[in-house]
Amino acid sequence: MPNEQNLKPAWKKGESGNPNGRPRKFVSTLKGMGYKNSEVADSIQSMLAMTLEELKDIYQNPESTVLEKTVAGAIKKSIEKGDLHSIEILLSRVFGKPKESVKIDSPVPENSPLRQLTLEELKALARSRQRD
Repeated sequence: MPNEQNLKPAWKKGESGNPNGRPRKFVSTLKGMGYKNSEVADSIQSMLAMTLEELKDIYQNPESTVLEKTVAGAIKKSIEKGDLHSIEILLSRVFGKPKESVKIDSPVPENSPLRQLTLEELKALARSRQRD
């Protein structure tokens, strides 16, 4: 039987359980500091080619910019944790996401009325079906 004390929230009515909200994403934080997208992308791209020791040196250098320290720290932390998801996000930030495609092997039967439609008519039909 559940304990009723455990079912009650730890905060009072009208009080938030997370007063600071969700933490800002890494790039949003840098953009909020005034860095341009191109500066962030250039920094990420050059630091992704560095060794852990080089990233550590940048992070510990008192003359490194906030941008350099933030990117170096994020990459170093991701590598040490083995978190490839973070590295994937950084790569897609710099180079863009790879284009995805889907191959459909389902043939249209010979007697189908779809065979009489042009490519543009098929596209229009597909768009109308997506809205439904």
